[in-house]
Amino acid sequence: MSLRAALRRAAGRLIHKGWATVRAAGAISPDNPAGYRFRRLGEGACIAFPVGAIFGEEWIEIGDHSLIGERVSLSAGMVPGQDLGPDPIVRIGSGCSIGRGSHIVGHQSIEIGDHVFTGPYVYITDQNHSYDDPEQPIGRQWPRNDPVFIGSGSWLGAGAIILPGTRIGRQSVVAGGAVVRGKFPDHCVLAGVPARVVRTYTPGEGWHRPRHPGSPVPPGLENVPLPPGVLEELTRR
Repeated sequence: MSLRAALRRAAGRLIHKGWATVRAAGAISPDNPAGYRFRRLGEGACIAFPVGAIFGEEWIEIGDHSLIGERVSLSAGMVPGQDLGPDPIVRIGSGCSIGRGSHIVGHQSIEIGDHVFTGPYVYITDQNHSYDDPEQPIGRQWPRNDPVFIGSGSWLGAGAIILPGTRIGRQSVVAGGAVVRGKFPDHCVLAGVPARVVRTYTPGEGWHRPRHPGSPVPPGLENVPLPPGVLEELTRR
């Protein structure tokens, strides 16, 4: 090995070791001063370094053993220092994993249940601009808030957008890139722009496409066990 190659390898090891040290020192945990600013930062929780934009920590709760990825932005309120009252605004449950580069932007109420996992670059907000006055710039019109709830055990794919007023049930899946607004039941799969239910779960039948509302079971088949998918096709015809 040439001297130049040896120096390059040694420099690489030094840089990577130094960066690992910086990342460990820069992470926010319950044990360092940056963690004390949060309303609650649970045992074993960690916000990875480099951190994203974070403010309104007094109104943010993060549960035990939750991991917030690199460059995730967490905010409560419009600007730092705003008095938002006595109640928490952003609540992230225990055992969650929020993917790098995601944004959770709360103004009234964003509640994320336990064991919710997201891919990178997910955007969750409970506020949107109004556009009632066609003569005023939209950015200057007063925004509207609508609480967001994401049920425990759910998965949000990369690039998903969760809009104000959304309520997602437990153990549900949001496909990557979906734009979600509305109220959805437990155990469903959401996909598309705008998102709709493309799979749902029925005990004893498993996962299947959603049936048309009010679709009857064909006569004579009410109590007949059928292979998965057959009953679905019969009721969709």
